[in-house]
Amino acid sequence: MLHPDARALLDLIEERKLPAMHTLTPADARAFYRDRRFFTQPAPPDVGAVLDTRCEGPHGAIALRIYRPLGAGATPANKATLPALVYYHGGGWTIGDLDTHDVLCRELCNGSGAVVVAVDYRMAPEHRFPAAVDDCVAATAWVHAQANELGVDRARLAVGGDSAGGNLAAVVAIVARDGGALPIAYQLLIYPATDMRRGHPSHTANGSGYLLTTETITYYHDHYIADAAHDLDWRASPLLHPDLSRLPPALVLTAGFDPLRDEGLEYANRLVAAGNRATYVCFDRQIHGFITMGKVIDEANAAVTLCAGELARALVR
Repeated sequence: MLHPDARALLDLIEERKLPAMHTLTPADARAFYRDRRFFTQPAPPDVGAVLDTRCEGPHGAIALRIYRPLGAGATPANKATLPALVYYHGGGWTIGDLDTHDVLCRELCNGSGAVVVAVDYRMAPEHRFPAAVDDCVAATAWVHAQANELGVDRARLAVGGDSAGGNLAAVVAIVARDGGALPIAYQLLIYPATDMRRGHPSHTANGSGYLLTTETITYYHDHYIADAAHDLDWRASPLLHPDLSRLPPALVLTAGFDPLRDEGLEYANRLVAAGNRATYVCFDRQIHGFITMGKVIDEANAAVTLCAGELARALVR
């Protein structure tokens, strides 16, 4: 059964005849996504401090937003050394930015007691695969390198994201493992895209009627992936990496009415089969994208609390 809050939202979208993302240009889709957040997202909670800054990456500067939790002081000068979460927003590698996920990052920051560093990675179709991967790896490496200046404990560095951002977080964790110089302590994977082939049963069962449709997934995929062969590249489809051992502990969260549900479950199962610790939680009555919709979907607030609590349990000493 679809949660009544999710059903009411879908009915309202239909009643108001709001356009589907795949019918818009990328520029219009970004503006629409940014503007509509005020309807579904709670008010942004106060945090200890927010700093917009930049770091350098292989394709140029990358915008970052750094959040410190309430009670931690406005700057690292108070000597509080905190764990950190590097967060990559969702939006099909095509839409979304620091503002669309500002509320969620604030909630995770306060709820976990960790510094959160949000990454404004390059978007498709202007910057196709693997530009987003390159930016996210570079930004995470920068946080690790600047740990002292940021008041961050580099031994307690997590990666996380929702949807496309969950895909990027899973990929960064693998890159970090293979590189050996960037230890990652935890992965927060919120309804991650893990298989660009899009063949799991939930893609068919949930491909229409639940906000994220087959047409919209194809729209995002085709903007991000320029060559069909890239579907088989593990940097696009982390589920296809032949070795998922020696990866950090993970929380994989999915939604029951999400086309991405089954590939998230399979990724969690593959992590455990490879000898890692991975907790899997499915909000059976929810739709893709629900975790940012706490103003209209009450279960979103429970999901945020769960994610923040698991981060705190894994990272806070």
